[in-house]
Amino acid sequence: MNTSTHNPDFEDIVQHGKHCSRYLNRLLEAEPLLLPWLREQYQTPCSADEIRGWLDAMPAGSEAELSRALRDLRKRVMLKILMRDLGGLADLDEVMRCMTALAELAVQRALGFAARALVEQYGQPVGAESGTGQELLVIGMGKLGGGELNVSSDIDLIFVYAEDGETNGSRTLNNHEFFSRVGRKLINLINELTAHGYVFRVDMRLRPYGDSGALVMSFAALEEYLVSQGREWERYAWIKARVIAPANAAATSELMALAQPFVFRKYLDYGAFESMRKLHAQIRQEVERRDRAHNIKLGPGGIREIEFIAQVFQLIRGGRDATLRIRPTRAVLHLLADIGQIDAQTAEELDKAYVFLRNLEHRLQYLDDQQTQDIPADESNRALLATGMGYAGYAALLSDLDAHRAHVSHHFSQIFSTGQDEAGSSPLWNEQLGTEALANTLGEQGYTHARELAEQLVQLRNSNRYKQLPEISRARFDKIVPQLVARSRALAQRDVALPRLLKLLENISRRSTYLAFMTEHPQALERLARFAGASEWACNYLSMHPSLLDELLDAREIYRAPDWRKLDAALAARLQEHAGDLEQQMDALRHFKQAQTFQLLAMDLQGLLPLETLSDHLSDLADLILQQVLKLCWGDARKKHREYAQFASDNFASSSLDSELPAFGIIAYGKLGGRELGYDSDLDLIFLFDDEHADAGENYARLAQRINTVLSSYTSAGRLYETDLRLRPNGASGLLVSSTAAFAEYQKNQAWVWEHQALTRARFCAGDDSVGKQFDAIREQVLRQPRDIAALRREVIVMRRKMHDGHPNKSTLFDIKHDSGGMVDIEFMVQFLVLAHAADHPELTANSGNLALLHAAANLNLIGRESSNAVRDIYRQLRRLQHQMRLNNQTLCRVEHGTPDITPVLALWEELLGNQTALGSPPGAGK
Repeated sequence: MNTSTHNPDFEDIVQHGKHCSRYLNRLLEAEPLLLPWLREQYQTPCSADEIRGWLDAMPAGSEAELSRALRDLRKRVMLKILMRDLGGLADLDEVMRCMTALAELAVQRALGFAARALVEQYGQPVGAESGTGQELLVIGMGKLGGGELNVSSDIDLIFVYAEDGETNGSRTLNNHEFFSRVGRKLINLINELTAHGYVFRVDMRLRPYGDSGALVMSFAALEEYLVSQGREWERYAWIKARVIAPANAAATSELMALAQPFVFRKYLDYGAFESMRKLHAQIRQEVERRDRAHNIKLGPGGIREIEFIAQVFQLIRGGRDATLRIRPTRAVLHLLADIGQIDAQTAEELDKAYVFLRNLEHRLQYLDDQQTQDIPADESNRALLATGMGYAGYAALLSDLDAHRAHVSHHFSQIFSTGQDEAGSSPLWNEQLGTEALANTLGEQGYTHARELAEQLVQLRNSNRYKQLPEISRARFDKIVPQLVARSRALAQRDVALPRLLKLLENISRRSTYLAFMTEHPQALERLARFAGASEWACNYLSMHPSLLDELLDAREIYRAPDWRKLDAALAARLQEHAGDLEQQMDALRHFKQAQTFQLLAMDLQGLLPLETLSDHLSDLADLILQQVLKLCWGDARKKHREYAQFASDNFASSSLDSELPAFGIIAYGKLGGRELGYDSDLDLIFLFDDEHADAGENYARLAQRINTVLSSYTSAGRLYETDLRLRPNGASGLLVSSTAAFAEYQKNQAWVWEHQALTRARFCAGDDSVGKQFDAIREQVLRQPRDIAALRREVIVMRRKMHDGHPNKSTLFDIKHDSGGMVDIEFMVQFLVLAHAADHPELTANSGNLALLHAAANLNLIGRESSNAVRDIYRQLRRLQHQMRLNNQTLCRVEHGTPDITPVLALWEELLGNQTALGSPPGAGK
């Protein structure tokens, strides 16, 4: 829309307004005193407080006075906002905000008057169960609920009350009848056309059962309706639902909690696409039937399509992401761009189109104060419309209008595309096609194991699971299978990708929303096929957590390091949404971990993440989750002796930093301690505290047990981590938690050498930073204590022999982890170097990982540079081999001897610890 940058004078604005609005001419002719009033008002933005002030200054003691006051108030608001809008002084947000404020104030005053009048006759309505006073709640739907009301809109209302019961006056009414009378009086006060006009047309058709339903409904009746009879289109309508009267926070909260599960499903609801398409098709049919293609709300590329785009993502994701449970359309579009659901250009084009179309809608309605969105057919009205929009003529206006509507139609088609072109029909999924014919077809398409794949397809087609699917799910299934065959055919690993994909499809087929996802996003199937070809573990992970299919839409093609501080804050906010519901919080933790793991997996399978970087990220993720679990468990603890102990940690600087947490720390050992965590690694943990309170030991033991339960127990969303707590002092027979003093005493005077070996890879990972600093000091003291190197060597060899004997290898292959010359040997040598030489070289106490410590040992001339480099390279190779094999579910990671050449590892072992035959099984002994 073209707007002038200069500030026009009052006369210019009035003349321009009269030219563009016949309604304004009639209003000023009928009430000329409004013109000098407007002169004093027009330069300041219209606000809710201002409107309330105008009404408060009017007599409104009787029904007649209130009726007159509300109608006079509308005239003033319409006059001011019309003049400011057409004069270029108000933007769209001011117009919508002021019309919404007018409607809310009118409803509130009408409700208050109607309720007081009836209370005087019948007394206060009282709930039969609670015995408390009851109020009628007025729910604003549609644009009123969204704060987006247009200038000549009707208002969509629903009336509800909390409890059935009756009034407490000398003459009684049951609550339903009482509130029905209040509702009817409210409607008359606002809707009735009198000599002074009307306030708003009131539309009650969005209530349960529509025109045939009761005017008012209790919470219980509303909940029963939504659960048993609520229709799909009503979910869209309730997205914008908002209590606008009265200001009863408790009742409002209860009502919205009641409606939320109906609107926002707990899972990602991809069936919303099909539902929205059907609703849109019905609207299109009505538009065509009534020849309303020029309707800028309902016609192609109109306002409704923009609203549908925003709402479909809200319905899909709002159950998981509370930030999407907002009402204004523009705010939703901006948020969708921020979270990556639509790209920034799409959001910008839709936002600009929305502003343009809503401004045009208002100018259509300014003409005669009529609720219309139809472009007029006559040239004179079109010319007035163009002038009101700031164009020289209608042709220029139409050009921009067509461009905006084209953008909207394009984006709507892209988002709501059915993917039918991708699917097509296929002879591969046909009841008449037998195994032999199917095998021949697959063979022609390049599949080597065509016979086995054909048998799997036929078996799947004849399975009870497939035959028992609901019709819509089976139709989606039929569309997906040929696509999976086609996507797999393009891969070099087609013969392993396809059976994995078919198994995944069968496992998730009973949840229709996942089948809907696959049919709605065929482009995601290409990424899914690549993942299946690269990793059986990835396919199994998706089968266990199918909600992660959604993450395929954000399978990143470039490496982006996770922003852990931002993610930590997001997780904290998600947990706060479910405060008081531990089960929901546990599921939120699991969904968060799974989503982040899958994002890393996606980058890993595309070759975008070096293994060391991947391990760092997985370790950071575990640290973050441990921090949040500790905070959650302490906050939920029934018995606490430190309500206000302030927590500080260097790990993450989110909202967690200001949380009240105990003098308690979590120490990571093993893979997490050494920051070498894998996708399926368990967590080796111990718990320490520094607190002299008499109840500290007991309370912290409960806390540690609760933490372990939250981490390791299974819920419907799976498990966070498997945990191992046996590395604590005295192992499984020891106390679950230790004070820092007791831990120090144990490590210095009672611990075995192998426990000091484990300590080389231990680190503080969550909790109170002061406990972490004490642990670091204890660790350094223990690692730096002088040792008899010969005795140390004997102890290390004995422990290595025990581990070797515990993992016998009778095959002809080399076990890259447990056999002599493998990963465990390298880790033991690093631990030996630290324990033997840290007393003289404190830099060896740094928990910097095996590769860095081997490099440091060479710098200190403890081992040769060439030997260090060779062993480091071998360790990298072995870790990569292990990682790739585990991605394809190979539990025993064994390879042909000589891949890689482990001679440098054996040589360094002999140099540091003696001949490998001391272990009793030299490399290749199983040959």
